[in-house]
Amino acid sequence: MTRQRLSLLTPLALLGLLVGFAHLSHGYVAEDEDYYMQELLTREQYNQVQVLDKPVASIPDGREHSRQNPVKKMPKGKAADSSKQTDKTPADAKPAKAANKKAEKNKKSPLKNPNSVSEGDGHYNSIKEECPPMGLETLKIDDFQLHASSTKRYGLGAHRGRLNIQAGIYEDDLYDGAWCAGRDDPLQWFEVDARRLTKFTGVVTQGRSSLWSSDWVTSYKVMVSNDSHTWMTLKNGSEDLIFSGNREKEIPVRNIFPAPVIARYIRVNPRSWFGSGSICMRVEILGCPMPDPNNYYHRRNEVITTDDLDFKHHGYKEMRQLMKVVNEMCPNITRIYNIGKSHSGLKLYAIEISDNPGEHEVGEPEFRYTAGSHGNEVLGRELLLLLMQFMCLEYLAGNQRIRHLVEETRIHLLPSVNPDGYEKAFEVGSELSGWSLGRWSNDGIDIHHNFPDLNSILWDAEAKKWIPRKMFNHHVPIPAWYLSKNASVALETRALIAWMEKMPFVLGGNLQGGELVVTFPYDRTRSQGVTREQTPTPDDHVFRWLAFSYASTHRLMTDANRRVCHTEDFAKEDGTINGASWHTAAGSMNDFSYLHTNCFELSMYVGCDKFPHESELPEEWENNRESLLVFMEQVHRGIKGVVRDLQGRAIANAIISVEGIGHDIRTAADGDYWRLLNPGEYRVTARAEGYSLASKKCEVGYEMGATRCDFTIGRTNLSRIKEIMEKFNKQPIRLPVRQLQARRSRERRLGT
Repeated sequence: MTRQRLSLLTPLALLGLLVGFAHLSHGYVAEDEDYYMQELLTREQYNQVQVLDKPVASIPDGREHSRQNPVKKMPKGKAADSSKQTDKTPADAKPAKAANKKAEKNKKSPLKNPNSVSEGDGHYNSIKEECPPMGLETLKIDDFQLHASSTKRYGLGAHRGRLNIQAGIYEDDLYDGAWCAGRDDPLQWFEVDARRLTKFTGVVTQGRSSLWSSDWVTSYKVMVSNDSHTWMTLKNGSEDLIFSGNREKEIPVRNIFPAPVIARYIRVNPRSWFGSGSICMRVEILGCPMPDPNNYYHRRNEVITTDDLDFKHHGYKEMRQLMKVVNEMCPNITRIYNIGKSHSGLKLYAIEISDNPGEHEVGEPEFRYTAGSHGNEVLGRELLLLLMQFMCLEYLAGNQRIRHLVEETRIHLLPSVNPDGYEKAFEVGSELSGWSLGRWSNDGIDIHHNFPDLNSILWDAEAKKWIPRKMFNHHVPIPAWYLSKNASVALETRALIAWMEKMPFVLGGNLQGGELVVTFPYDRTRSQGVTREQTPTPDDHVFRWLAFSYASTHRLMTDANRRVCHTEDFAKEDGTINGASWHTAAGSMNDFSYLHTNCFELSMYVGCDKFPHESELPEEWENNRESLLVFMEQVHRGIKGVVRDLQGRAIANAIISVEGIGHDIRTAADGDYWRLLNPGEYRVTARAEGYSLASKKCEVGYEMGATRCDFTIGRTNLSRIKEIMEKFNKQPIRLPVRQLQARRSRERRLGT
């Protein structure tokens, strides 16, 4: 046994363990309120929650760890890291903002100084170190590494004690929202086995995720061990440290240790809990693995990227600066523009990647990725920032795959649809933003589900047999009420709609977080009052292929052995699901895009952790990089062509129909179109108002690349007559005298 390990097995440690169990104090709050919907509880209100019996002691923390030690590799001109002191002060379990405002005052008080801790009559000074999360939330820590003294039932076992894990609406024995002890007494504990010596620096805790119960721990001790038999309790001088826990169940509270401690095992020992509840916790451990090249578990789970990119979280100004750097590095293939502004006035920046940026090329499809419609789902935003860097660098390096994509596709990347929400989550950091802070726009709107419900309009028309006589099965118009100034429509949503109507997008993906799955339309159930129901589109087979193309190339989505993020095992469905069969949602961006434009839109939930620590970004990039590229390439699957008249002029707004598929698309301003289809032979028809229709067979092969299928259509006799009548204001046509005489002469010769 090493000297380091022997240091843990002291008589003082054993005595501390025995004495620590002798004290129990319960904390109570004024009333039992359900804080599950976090948007109803602001951080200012949280400040005012009163705890009648406060814990004995706690360790202050005035720093934010989630943005520390960025890996800066993107060359030249990158924005500097603007870390802010925005964490909670666990001595009073205060929100992050309070710690930031009182940073100067804290320096004057030994109790509140981040670098000193009160110890009896003197002071115990130490330089506090911060480590990233070990990975309970991201699932890097597997279920077999989590243990507990007891459990209430299997669904509340130690494997469910992960930060931000969510319970289902209907709680059951399999998927509940925390670890809950089988008994409510001070002998209970939650344990993590790091499987190697680890430098532990802190703990983050939450209460139980539940619509029906209010359970959280208000104070706890921390113990460490090298052999899981002999435990040492963290001390404040001669007394056990008691850390302040939670005051409600959703907002995370972080405590940093006065000095790092090295061990293999760590336990959280609840000392008091909400008086009307039980001992229930969700936990994240902050720790740095000690160097050990022979450690099997570390090598097995290690993912290393070779891409030289800027792996860090970017605030709004940093994001804008990074996009500028990419544009300066690749000026011939990139263009930065904005599609509008957020509620607080932040511009919604997009970057275009194309061999002719700024113009639509006839026959070249347009693709889009968007991210951050929920501002706290940060991973998608960073993935798009990494993608634009990657494509620029690889294009310059001569990567033929990337060059082909850039030269044959007009790509648009919009990394932050909801920058206002992102800034709220970014301010407090990855481990302290919880599950919902920053999700909504500044005016409280869920942008992703803020689009007009066109499903009901279409289905009502189908029920009345209005299609196609009175209404088309595509390009469903937006209702007038939605366009009024008084409608509850976010500025960001209006900007997205204008963008979607302006650009002839063919395929799009919006990156979301909190799960590992790809969802496809429809997102709303067709049956009234049903919350889950398979509701396919006429293009269901195409959507399923598109979804599978992303999921199957993701490192984890289709892994049958991976642990579920929360309550659903999507790996059984190959990492894909019809949106309505997961949960119904009216007015989604996916449904609107399909019914109002030509664009097929899907949602990619790219990680269990909505806001991963930046140390996780290289691995998350490796998880998603191939999927991001493969999905973009699918825009070249199906048929494409141009519709012209007999004089060779392009016909805009012509309708392209595929026999057997009850959803049409239309040509763009230059008469070109793109119709996503799976391999097979199709009867395709082109028609336009005033023109005769034309049909032909078009075959789609298995190789990548859309099949060319052009159409030439002529004017109908009726349309020519109408055109002439309109030209002369619908008046009888008066022929010149000579023409009239010649006509009468011909009629006499013919005997008429």
